Amino acid sequence: MIRYLKTFVTAAETASFSAAGARLGLTQSAVSAQIQRLEDDLGCQLFERTGRAVTLSDDGRRLLAQARGIVGAYRAMRGEAGQHGVQAAVAPIDLGAILTVQMGVLPGAVRRWWARGAPPHLNIVPGMSVQLLGQIDARELDVAVVIKPRLGIPSDLKWLTLMHEHYVAIAPKSARGELGDWARDLPFLRYNRRSYGGYLVDTFLRRHKVWVRDGVELDEPEVILRMVRQRLGWSIVPSSLIGAARAAGVRSLPLPGAPLLREIGVLARQSALKRAPVASLVECLVEEAGALAAG
Repeated sequence: MIRYLKTFVTAAETASFSAAGARLGLTQSAVSAQIQRLEDDLGCQLFERTGRAVTLSDDGRRLLAQARGIVGAYRAMRGEAGQHGVQAAVAPIDLGAILTVQMGVLPGAVRRWWARGAPPHLNIVPGMSVQLLGQIDARELDVAVVIKPRLGIPSDLKWLTLMHEHYVAIAPKSARGELGDWARDLPFLRYNRRSYGGYLVDTFLRRHKVWVRDGVELDEPEVILRMVRQRLGWSIVPSSLIGAARAAGVRSLPLPGAPLLREIGVLARQSALKRAPVASLVECLVEEAGALAAG
């Protein structure tokens, strides 16, 4: 929370989220996200927003002096600790990961990492790719294992591809016919369009003019697979990490046209990769993904 207070003080001093971001080394969206989280935590609005301009609200002006005091006291504490030669404990690693990665890649990768020695505490943060990208952009995460974003990778981040996952169509074992028949006869369990993976599915449906009967829209392919197994409808999901093609009670079909793929990889802060435990963890993620692909 100290980081958010520092961002609040800087934004108040510059009267601009973009200028505050430039001073702190953050994007404007990261500053906005941190201010929003601080406002949620404090239960009040700190800034009045008019277009791109921001001005302190009444609550913001009232709390600014306290925020400056807390930030100043924290800096003083750090200086005092440094003067007395206090050795900071090994910093924990904050790693974000989408659910399919947590289930498919992460257990083996962590086992490899532990085998290399006594690593620091690992804090695993769940979420959709778009959420985790926002968190790593706001410097809340050191590493995120996500679907590759459609936009470019900022220069302060490094991208390492782990795998390319094929999508398949799945339906209950009892379903008859082909994909067009499923679309006509069964409700569609849609991979959330707000996610990168769901965006690919939506694009595929539009391109191939497949009209579906929307039933449920949700974030996680693993949960979708379970719903299909319960005969609630059909879906299009990435297959490898959830084992959709081999799942009991489920029928799978390849998709027509060019292969539909999602690229999963590691997005890490360049500064975080300079820490040996973080670099080692990323190496273990790459090794485990390679072993899964080979097996």
